[in-house]
Amino acid sequence: MKELFITATGTDVGKTYVSALICKNLMQSGLNVGYFKPVASGNIKDENGNLRVGDVSFVKEFANLSFEVKDMHSYAYERAYSPHLATKFEGNPPVKDKILKDIENLKKKCDFLVVEGSGGVICPFRWDEQKIMQLDIIKALNYEVLIVADSGLGGINSAILTTEYLKNHNIKIKGFALNNYDETNPIHKDNKTMIEMLSGLNVLFTVQKEQKNIDFRP
Repeated sequence: MKELFITATGTDVGKTYVSALICKNLMQSGLNVGYFKPVASGNIKDENGNLRVGDVSFVKEFANLSFEVKDMHSYAYERAYSPHLATKFEGNPPVKDKILKDIENLKKKCDFLVVEGSGGVICPFRWDEQKIMQLDIIKALNYEVLIVADSGLGGINSAILTTEYLKNHNIKIKGFALNNYDETNPIHKDNKTMIEMLSGLNVLFTVQKEQKNIDFRP
């Protein structure tokens, strides 16, 4: 059994799309792949008033995963807020043990599990009488972490800050995926080189806009 945790240098960098590409690639290699998102914010209600968990539904459909959406997340909120703030409006704050149990239940059913975090790596899941950071889940899982970074201007700074944060907390980093990559763009090419040199880690693959497949073996 293998597993991978996907985080990013910030919100809307593209970790859901990268997660979907990884899941699709592994499914095409013959593995039974699971995907899990502990906490999902910014979801839309359907005509019956039920939340459609957008990120999870997208990955399931894109990669043709066999598991039900309800088994691929622990908590979902309508507001596109940080989870700790969404719970102040909607209730149902995350519980660490439930998240870990849900992940373990799905892990037992698949050959490879991709867990996608929320926002950037520093994300408070709960901040009331209990204090739960996304880092607490990453530490408890002890999975290798793939960092999704944007290829454009500012990418070096955000990539290295994310790397240093994870290293300072003794988290195992697998490497980087650069999203929105254009091999004809000198900034993108230089960012790839500099991120590798400054972090001591590899850019494992790049993703161009609207790319439908990758060749990546975690």
